Amino acid sequence: MKNAWSDMSEKTRKDVFFFSEEYMDFLDAAKTEREACAYFTSLAENEGFVDFDDVISGKIDFKPGLKVIKNIHNKSFIAAIIGTEDPENGLKIVGSHIDSPRLDFKPRPYYEDSGIGYIKTHYYGGIKKYQWVTIPLSIHGIVIKKDGSYVDISIGEKDSDPVFTISDLLPHLSQEQIEQPVSKFIPAENLNIISGSLCFDTSDDEKDPLKKCLEDYFKKEYDIDPDELLTAEFECVPAFKARDLGFDRSLIAAYGQDDRICAYSAFRALLDVKEIPQKTCICYCSDKEEIGSVGNTGAQSYALSNFIAELCNFAHPDTAFISLRRCLANTKLLSADVTAAFDPTYANAYDKTNAAFCGKGLAVQKYTGARGKSSASDANAEYLAEVVNLFTENGIPWQINEMGRTDLGGGGTIAQYMANLGMSVIDCGTPILSMHAPYEISSKADLYYTYKGYSAFFNS
Repeated sequence: MKNAWSDMSEKTRKDVFFFSEEYMDFLDAAKTEREACAYFTSLAENEGFVDFDDVISGKIDFKPGLKVIKNIHNKSFIAAIIGTEDPENGLKIVGSHIDSPRLDFKPRPYYEDSGIGYIKTHYYGGIKKYQWVTIPLSIHGIVIKKDGSYVDISIGEKDSDPVFTISDLLPHLSQEQIEQPVSKFIPAENLNIISGSLCFDTSDDEKDPLKKCLEDYFKKEYDIDPDELLTAEFECVPAFKARDLGFDRSLIAAYGQDDRICAYSAFRALLDVKEIPQKTCICYCSDKEEIGSVGNTGAQSYALSNFIAELCNFAHPDTAFISLRRCLANTKLLSADVTAAFDPTYANAYDKTNAAFCGKGLAVQKYTGARGKSSASDANAEYLAEVVNLFTENGIPWQINEMGRTDLGGGGTIAQYMANLGMSVIDCGTPILSMHAPYEISSKADLYYTYKGYSAFFNS
């Protein structure tokens, strides 16, 4: 496999770096699934996309070329450009996810011990817990007010903001700690975020100074009453900014690249569809993938199929049910999710001859899953050939891989749930180093060719 940089023209190299800058701006602005939905919604509206609910209600006429968006509980997102063909002939979908591993507040999170305020957390998704201590953390979330309005919260991203962190035991006293296996080195119940200490330096008779301190902060900064905090949704994420990595700036280091790198690439590719397509093109950004694609915003829900059912109902109002089934069976989908990039420091974890590599282009996986292909979607050879031939014809560097040694583990994507609907599905995304870590690494060349690959798919 050639390095994707090797045959790159000077113009393309400039395009790569420009696209990467825009992508890094997105990462800094969208560190949670809610923020990603809001970012995509705003960008789509600026490009002339309209709310699909207004189309369903008859306020806007349904016709080829119409650009629509569907926001699903502010946590997952669908954007589509309506094609000229009958939906029964199938759709073109690029499906990704916009949730990432993080730390969520527990329902009753606040407590004080020895003059320090803490926030209890519950980790979300697969993480190595020891990676989340002694790094700067920010708090993002939403508070629903009594009048039904909501307030977006972001603390720790601005240079003028405070940050938060989780303490660790000093090396001088860690002899017992370091004898523990890595999985127990930092127990989940130790992932308690330091929230302050000044409010405990008080001479009054306040029974719960931490609670009073936090209530006063949210009232002053956000005009939020204490009882409105009870239903708040708060997530803790790394406060790192997306940065160029390396002397040559060829890599990107950032939080949340799994899987916002594919979601952003897919959305930008959809925006590049300038002519009215034959088949309706859809960018689907799901939620909850990191915990099994569950819930009413996950890929196992009916959210996407409900959207497609509405498309079929416009075309065949008298036979919408069977039209939906035909549509799903004829639909082609790229499951846009990252894969593990080969890391020579940990070479024993991989089958090097079947690994994906940073800087060698878009990675295609015929199947994912764990060990004996458990929880996998195994694409058929016909569809695999169709997809890789499309990339080759459009000059997209691509590589085929699987994730790690067979018996060591593996991973899943939304592919299996889409395939269960009858679609032709294959996994296709960007190789990532340090996946699920607070600071993940991608190649700018791979990012760009992921975007170009999805664009070729939509425009084919």
